[in-house]
Amino acid sequence: MQDKEKGQFSFINEKIKEKPLNKKRLLFQAGFCVGMAVIFGLVAALVFTYFQPKFHQLMYPEQESVFTIPRDDVLGVGSPADTEETETSETKTPETETSETETGMETGTEAEPETETQAPRELELEDFQRLQNKLYAVGREANKSIVTVTGVKSNTDWFQNPYESKGQASGIIVAQSSRELLILTERKVIAGAEQIYVTFINDSTVEASMNKYDGNTGIAILSIPVERIGQDTLEAIQTIILGNSYAITQGAVTIAVGSPLGANYSILTGNITSTTNSISTIDSNYTVFTTDIVGSSNGSGALINAKGEVIGLVMQDYSRAEDQNTLTAISISEIKAIIEMLSNGNDIPYIGLELSTVTNDIAQEYEIPKGAYIKGVEMDSPAMAAGLQSGDVLTRMDGESIFTVDSYENKLLALAPGDMVEITIERQGTEGYTEITCMVEVSVLNEK
Repeated sequence: MQDKEKGQFSFINEKIKEKPLNKKRLLFQAGFCVGMAVIFGLVAALVFTYFQPKFHQLMYPEQESVFTIPRDDVLGVGSPADTEETETSETKTPETETSETETGMETGTEAEPETETQAPRELELEDFQRLQNKLYAVGREANKSIVTVTGVKSNTDWFQNPYESKGQASGIIVAQSSRELLILTERKVIAGAEQIYVTFINDSTVEASMNKYDGNTGIAILSIPVERIGQDTLEAIQTIILGNSYAITQGAVTIAVGSPLGANYSILTGNITSTTNSISTIDSNYTVFTTDIVGSSNGSGALINAKGEVIGLVMQDYSRAEDQNTLTAISISEIKAIIEMLSNGNDIPYIGLELSTVTNDIAQEYEIPKGAYIKGVEMDSPAMAAGLQSGDVLTRMDGESIFTVDSYENKLLALAPGDMVEITIERQGTEGYTEITCMVEVSVLNEK
C-alpha cells in the first residue's frame, strides 16, 4: 500500500529518450577524417620524397667517379724480366743441346731418324678469306663501342629564314660509370652546336652534353647520364680498350672502324706503312701513323689492332698533303693523359710554345744547349706575355731539367691553369748563350 502510494505521488517521473542518429552528419565527419588522412599522407610522402635524397646525400655523400687510364711503356710491351724468363725457358744453347744428346747416348736411347722437311702448304684463296673474316669479326665487335655524334646548330639564310645545320662524326665509348657514359670525339663537328645527340649501334639516340675539350688537339669528351640510356642499349654497347701504340711497328695489320669513308660503322683493313712521322703542335709533338687504307678527308674513327684495342685516333686534319687519300691517325698512347684529364672534367694547361728536341748530335754540330728548342711562340699566349722568343732553348721548369719535348709536356700536364711556373731559357746573343729566367702563368687554349 505504501509502495503504491509512493509511485502515485512521485514529484518527478522522467523517462530519457535516445536522440536519433544524424546519418548525413556522421558520413560527413567520416569523409572529413578520411580526407584529412589522405592529405596528411600525400604531404608526408612529398616531404619525404623531397628531403630523402638530401638526407641520403648528407649522410652518405656520393663520391664522383674518377677515371684513370694506365700509361704505356715507351719501350713496348713486357718487362725485361719477362723477356729473360721466356728466353731461358724456350731458347736452347749449344751447350744444352750437347748435354741432352750425351744424356741420350748414355741411357742408350736411340735417336729418332731425321724426317724430310715437309714443303709448306700453298695458300689458297679460302685461307685469305678466312683471315679477312676474322679481321672483320674483330671490327664488328669494336663497332659496339662506336657511336654517331651529331651537332645541331640554328642558323638563318640570306632572307632571314631560320634553318638547322648538322655536323656528324663518329665517337668512341671510352669510359662508363654508374652515373655517366663518356664519348671521345672530334670537337669540330659540335663546335657551337646548341644540341648534341649520340646514336648507338642499335639506332637508339640520346642527348649528350660537352664535358671538356682540348683546343690544341681538337678532341672532346661528351657525357651522357646513364639513366637516359635504355637497358637494351646498355646491353648492346661496350667500352673500348685503349691499347699500347708504342708497340706498333711498320707493316702491322690494322683495322679502321668508325666512319673512315664518311659512312659510320664501316670496317676497313690494311697495314701500318709508317710510324716515324710526327706533327708539331702547340706545347706538344705527336706521332702520326700512316696506313695504306684509302680514306676520306672527312674521315673519323679509330685504328685498332688485331685484338680490338685502339692504337690510333683517326684525325685527317693532322695528315700531310700527300697522305690525304689514305687514313692517318695520332698515336693513342701519346694522348692518354689528355683523354684522362678531359674525362675528369679538367682543363688542359697551355703555355703556347712550338718545340723540338735538341739531340746530342744537334747540340754538338750547331753548338746549341741541350733542351727544348722554341721554334715558334703563339700570338697572345702566356709564353709571349712572358717574353719567350723563337730561337730560345728551354732548359728548366721550376728547377727541373728539360731535355726533350716529352719531358716539357709531362711537366706542363702536371700543372693547372692559373699556376705560375718558373721557366729558364738559354738565349743566343753576341757573346754566346745567356741564361734567362722568367715567370709564366699557365692558361687554357679554348679555341683551336
